[in-house]
Amino acid sequence: MNTAIEVMKSRRACRAYRDEQVKEEELAVILEAGTYAATGMGRQSPVIAVVQNPEDYAELERLNGKVMGNEKGHPFYGAPTVLVVFADSSIPTYVADGNLVIGNLMNAAEAVGVDSCYIWRAAEVFDSEEGKALMKKWGIPETCRGIGNVILGYGKPEGKREAAPRKEGYVVRI
Repeated sequence: MNTAIEVMKSRRACRAYRDEQVKEEELAVILEAGTYAATGMGRQSPVIAVVQNPEDYAELERLNGKVMGNEKGHPFYGAPTVLVVFADSSIPTYVADGNLVIGNLMNAAEAVGVDSCYIWRAAEVFDSEEGKALMKKWGIPETCRGIGNVILGYGKPEGKREAAPRKEGYVVRI
């Protein structure tokens, strides 16, 4: 079977990570794949922020937890890298564009042996005043809106589940 199809079928969300940073050469491949996601009219509305520095990571995780009602929680499951995907909200396809980038990032991570998980709540985090301050600090344009977070790292065995069986009626042929 085609390697790309195998990657898509084997990728699973990981929710437990080892304390080891993602190798730079693997991260570069993952990020490049994100930049090749399809976007509406080829306008490339997304921006990917790579968060690895401990101070910004801790603040981002706190804000993400705050949206969930638990500022002291760890919604990033110990993953050492967070990729925050933003997209320019002045472009009508920005949400879809950002989510296509996220899909590419996660599939590329699987292809190079890095585990990942899509973490929601980026819109809520970056709509807040604290989130807007982080965007300004990071040089993210004000027209951008948070789409989602992709956590990356090397997973622990207990961090991944088997794929659920595919549901009946997933595909309807007309």
